[in-house]
Amino acid sequence: MADRTAVLAALRAQHIETPSWAYGNSGTRFKVFTQEGVPRNAYEKVDDAATVHRFTGVAPSVALHIPWDTVQDYADLAAHATGQGISLGAINPNVFQEDDYRLGSVCNPDPAVRQKALAHLLECVDIMDATGSADLSLWFADGTNYPGQDSIRARQERLSEALRAVYDRLGGNQRMLLEYKLFEPSFYTTDVPDWGTSYAHCVDLGSRAQVLVDTGHHAPGTNIEFIVAFLLHRARLGGFHFNSRFYADDDLMVGAADPFQLFRIMSEIVLGGGLEPANGVAFMLDQCHNIEPKIPALIRSVLNVQEATAKALLIDADALHRAQSEGDVLGANAVVMDAFNTDVRPLLAELREDMGIDPDPIAAYNRSGHFDKLRAERTGGAAAGWGA
Repeated sequence: MADRTAVLAALRAQHIETPSWAYGNSGTRFKVFTQEGVPRNAYEKVDDAATVHRFTGVAPSVALHIPWDTVQDYADLAAHATGQGISLGAINPNVFQEDDYRLGSVCNPDPAVRQKALAHLLECVDIMDATGSADLSLWFADGTNYPGQDSIRARQERLSEALRAVYDRLGGNQRMLLEYKLFEPSFYTTDVPDWGTSYAHCVDLGSRAQVLVDTGHHAPGTNIEFIVAFLLHRARLGGFHFNSRFYADDDLMVGAADPFQLFRIMSEIVLGGGLEPANGVAFMLDQCHNIEPKIPALIRSVLNVQEATAKALLIDADALHRAQSEGDVLGANAVVMDAFNTDVRPLLAELREDMGIDPDPIAAYNRSGHFDKLRAERTGGAAAGWGA
């Protein structure tokens, strides 16, 4: 049986990073719905991230998206985060929202556009230096819409050249996380369409280049836990962008569509040693909450990851390995299902009480009156939104 003390210690040590862009107004390509009380700048996004950490106890950092979170003094923003009890996490460049990038960024056939994109990526490493961030999270919208539009091989060569330039600029304690996406906005070819492409580029670059798995960026039926297990085994699993999907890249609350899939993913993490700090797996949310209130949705997402992790930690590894070695198909599956079917909410409530926080974070937030306070304070000025 899993050791209760060890399970609680592992849950206490797990950190789940929230994304700055999830706190602003967001929507679909059809409509962005505005909400009251959303932050108006990067400092207020940090404040909201600190609120999520205060009610969950396990979300001590917030990722930034540049230029959406541009400030004059990044060291000052980092100091502000420290004052709020959190830190600045991964830096996410944006090379997909300018007209120049219509045909791609670092893979664009125009050398001037490629240089512009590269300069922005290098600027983001400078920001990492100023904020103390360790992770550069890269996602490229680059690709083509029609056969013959551009050379697929040449685009891969351009991508390699840009990634090498950025990798060589990284400091000794910094790393590059290369995300992949099956499609959108490019519909014929995507230049980093799958984990294999990301993995190949990372292997070429070196040990500080690792794959970032976004749980919403796969074809229906893809066995994401296999990808996780493979990358972890090869020491190339850099981290996650957790969200939930029904059809495509929906960016809904993680675990909302398929909590069993989230559990299966976390099981491979736990069984493969991915919770050990030495493996450096970063657990980050990547979500845009269109109709639900921002802070409660992020609290719920953090709790969903916690619950899946707790269930994975309850897997009786000895019994599982014994059944596997004996070829006991049903027995091995039963061990996994027993853990998944365990109600871990009392265990997590105990953990939170021991950490000095309310055992029911959502109820505690709703009772706090914090939203009414934000609604009153954040009047006037332009609210932050997706892409701004």
